Amino acid sequence: MPVPLTDDLLLIYDALLAAFGHQHWWPAKTPFETMVGAILTQNVSWTNAARAVANLEDAGMLDPRLLASADTADIARLIVPSRYYNQKAERIREFARVYVAEFDADPAAMAAVEAGELRERLLAIRGFGKETVDTILLYACEKPIFVVDAYTRRIFSRYGLLPEGASYDQTQRLFAGNLEPDVALFNDYHAQIVRLGKTTCKRSPLCNRCPIREIHEGLACAGAQLLR
Repeated sequence: MPVPLTDDLLLIYDALLAAFGHQHWWPAKTPFETMVGAILTQNVSWTNAARAVANLEDAGMLDPRLLASADTADIARLIVPSRYYNQKAERIREFARVYVAEFDADPAAMAAVEAGELRERLLAIRGFGKETVDTILLYACEKPIFVVDAYTRRIFSRYGLLPEGASYDQTQRLFAGNLEPDVALFNDYHAQIVRLGKTTCKRSPLCNRCPIREIHEGLACAGAQLLR
């Protein structure tokens, strides 16, 4: 049977927390803003996605009922900083229509749906992938679903906790199978991983700055080999 990795994963989180401090994610004023932000941040930096969110807010359009009935061209014009704005405008409008029609634009009603059922419903929306949906589930609906991104796969494969090229589901099982379902932990753990990936564990890693490289004598990072 596989050896549980609970201790290793918690040691990694503790080291990241000590190095970077709590990340206080998701940066949004309302659950709906979080949902829209999750769509806008696909394939773009959060800085650009935040500009698009701000544009919607400044235009008085950060409202599910208005977005559900808006012309996609009007939405696209406001979210240009997020890249792929025409596609994202369609996704935002479609999501807003589902949010209004099926949940009465009420985040509590949406969050009351069982996690697996809600995940399947959101994945059925055109253009919605697992990362976007899981971000909404965790950060807007407070479901204990671990969000996976490219940083997660890169970092944990370098440390030998995942095979190179691990799938989204395989990566998610690493955390779900070894950690108790905890919204607060999953929330900040994902944020810490993003911070590490952006600042240190890059494509050309800065291993001498990595806060987790020496936390466990049996945990050696393969990333340093890329520098040789």
